[in-house]
Amino acid sequence: MSATRLAVWGDPIAHSRSPQLHGAAYALLGRDWTFERVRVPEAEFDAVLGGLDSTWRGLAVTMPLKECAWRASGWRDRRAELTGAVNTLLLPGADVDRPSGAPADRPIGFNTDVGGIVAALADEQIRALGSVRILGAGATSASALVAAAELGAERISLVARRPERAQPLVEIAERLGLTSVVEPFGGGHAPADLTIAALPGGAQLPEAHVDGLVENGGPLFDVAYHPWPSQLATRWHGAKAIAGFGMLLHQAVLQVRIFTTGDIDTALPDEAAVRGKMRAAVMGD
Repeated sequence: MSATRLAVWGDPIAHSRSPQLHGAAYALLGRDWTFERVRVPEAEFDAVLGGLDSTWRGLAVTMPLKECAWRASGWRDRRAELTGAVNTLLLPGADVDRPSGAPADRPIGFNTDVGGIVAALADEQIRALGSVRILGAGATSASALVAAAELGAERISLVARRPERAQPLVEIAERLGLTSVVEPFGGGHAPADLTIAALPGGAQLPEAHVDGLVENGGPLFDVAYHPWPSQLATRWHGAKAIAGFGMLLHQAVLQVRIFTTGDIDTALPDEAAVRGKMRAAVMGD
């Protein structure tokens, strides 16, 4: 077994494409590292994290563990602090320069989902927005909100099954200087330049709700990538429906940067080639 181990944690986790993505990157970079899938229930996160030995370098973290990872982090990047969610942990002992002020004996946390969304939208020539509609009120919705702000959005519509759950998103919007409104599924919706669906993969909405969302919703960016097309993508007419594969790819490239250099902003050697290998690993092109 390699002396250096990484993994993606979540519950469920069998659907994750992270091992293919990361495995392709490290093979091209000449790193003899392993990358595993590990199912970790939320209640067991702290105990499992505390039991890792020195062979472990880092973790990718998916639902429902992003808030657990946030709490476990001794230092967090700006996007993680804004969203209250960490999807990448660089563990103590990794032989990289750590950010100023980051403790040596605790994991440091990053949110690469925000950058993944921004880069995926850029691939679709979406680089500036005025208004954005976000479906859902979880950790990925917070990342979508911060990404929208980075793309210049000023108005955010938050559509949630339980409007009270959207209050943390309203507070993030306020900190970013954005105007936000909370809307229920099935109600009237303000027009938007882009709709971002941050719902769990396989989520099903009543058809009447879908029809209301399609109207004046602009293109759809659906973070889900399994199964695809999603219910929303199938019904989204009159504008483009964009799968979450691009977000998955670009956020993983940022994770590879972190795991190899400790710096999310330091590009990988021949990063375009690395990204191409990672894309081929999950998309076959």
